[in-house]
Order: sequence, then structure tokens, then C-alpha cells
Amino acid sequence: MKDYTPALIPESTYHVFNHAVSTDNLFRSDENYRFFLRKYTHYIAPVADTFAYCLLPNHFHFALRIKSENELAIYFKSIGKQLDKNRPKFQSLEKLVSLQFSHMFNSYTQALNKQFSRKGVLFRKPFRRLLIDSDSYFRDLIHYIHFNPVHHGFTNDLRTWKHSSFESFYSDKSSLLKRDE
Repeated sequence: MKDYTPALIPESTYHVFNHAVSTDNLFRSDENYRFFLRKYTHYIAPVADTFAYCLLPNHFHFALRIKSENELAIYFKSIGKQLDKNRPKFQSLEKLVSLQFSHMFNSYTQALNKQFSRKGVLFRKPFRRLLIDSDSYFRDLIHYIHFNPVHHGFTNDLRTWKHSSFESFYSDKSSLLKRDE
């Protein structure tokens, strides 16, 4: 049986995904998609490199690699997180990375709740992630992520879905994506 919540280990690559609770949608407007990506950039880009993503109305997928221990230590120190094992309130890098996701989900949920006068949780807990352990799995995952809007019937052509990284693969524009990898 697959473990959908493995620890987020530095320099490991993961398929990270989550779904809205019940029949709710995570995204109700183009601005919601953009706002979520801004939250992702703020909370996750400092701790992970992104290879692909797709946002759909009720769920999302990311292919990402957690940054190195050194990069994470520098980042967490810069935001005042304690990494010294001899100090109280010490948290492991794995826990701190996971908390970044939690902060992103909570921040986005609070904004959406305020915008739509709703209450309560928006995302399923815990968020799910699968370790990508081979090149073939990685390659298949990139296709799976980009094909998801077609699979779920949101579009007939993956090239027309605005809320994925597919177009970015063929663009010269600056991007957070690690296209060459």
C-alpha cells in the first residue's frame, strides 16, 4: 500500500497533490488561481524547486524537489526558525518544510473564506505526496499532471488549460519552473 504522506526529505522529488473537502471548489475565478500561485511562490518556492503543476477547480498537482539541507537551513534561519538541535522548540527540516505547505493552505483558505463568506476547512488533510523514485515515474508524472484537465473533462486540449505549467515549458519567459531538468 502506498504511503501518501512520507516525510519531505531534502533533495527528494515528490508528487504533491490535494483536493477540496466535500464538493467545494478550491478555485472559483481566474484571480483565485493566480492568488494561489502567489501563495505557492511565497511559501513553497523558497523550500522546493518546481518541475510542473496543474490547478483544477477542485484539486491540484505539483511535481517538485525539496531543496538541499544547506539551502533549507539558510532559508529557515533567514525567517527566524530554529534549527539548532540543542535549543528548545527545535524542529526538523522535514517538519519545517511540511509547515510551509500548511501555512500556504491556511493562508489561502482564510482569504477564500473571507472572499466568499464561508467558514471552515477547504483542503483535505493531510496533503498527499508520493516520492518519485525513478526517471520513468518522473517522466510519466509530468505527462499525468499536464493531461489532468483533459482527463477530468475540463478541456479537450491540454494546451488550452490556462492553469498549468504546460505552456511554460515552451516559453522563453522567466519562470520558477526547472524546465531544463
